[in-house]
Amino acid sequence: MPEQVQESMKGTTTLGIVFAGGVILATEKRATMGYMIASKKAKKVYQVADRIGMTTAGGVGDAQQLARILTVECNLYQIRRSRPITVGATATLLSNYLNQNRYFPYYVQLLVGGVDEKGSSVYSVDAMGGATREEEIVATGSGSPMAYGVLEDRFRPNMTEDEAIEIAVRGLKSAMKRDAGSGEGIHVVVITKDKYQELS
Repeated sequence: MPEQVQESMKGTTTLGIVFAGGVILATEKRATMGYMIASKKAKKVYQVADRIGMTTAGGVGDAQQLARILTVECNLYQIRRSRPITVGATATLLSNYLNQNRYFPYYVQLLVGGVDEKGSSVYSVDAMGGATREEEIVATGSGSPMAYGVLEDRFRPNMTEDEAIEIAVRGLKSAMKRDAGSGEGIHVVVITKDKYQELS
């Protein structure tokens, strides 16, 4: 039984950090199929609106489909209401969609983060549609226990952008050293009211 459970596990590490003036979304780049490394350049952060991003953990196909749906819905919201969608509304929209499909669930754990008129925020959204606003830090995936060790030790309120990037990278490196499902490189996205910037 333990072997069957282990074979079905998927690995990844994604994290979100709220800093003074913005949000960091960061992931590593390894995609696995059981014990095989299926990709070393997997995309796990998607821009779904002008200043909103989504990280993905779980099934790649499910995550890509949800990213496409959410991007379209965020664009439709802006067209219909003549104003950008908020981070909270984006998380709620995603939550509602996942909840409607709970009998045939998408195999995902997602983070939605960004900046809107209310400020910076990050939400954790699970496969059943549960959405939780995370006040400061959050990590998902099989490497999250190692990442949390670094984030909880080093995070402090009102960090600068550079400080937040540094602990995001440290958290991912810690996960990549100990989690077989995480590795290959780091992808960091910085979101502020002025930019959505991808750092390699």
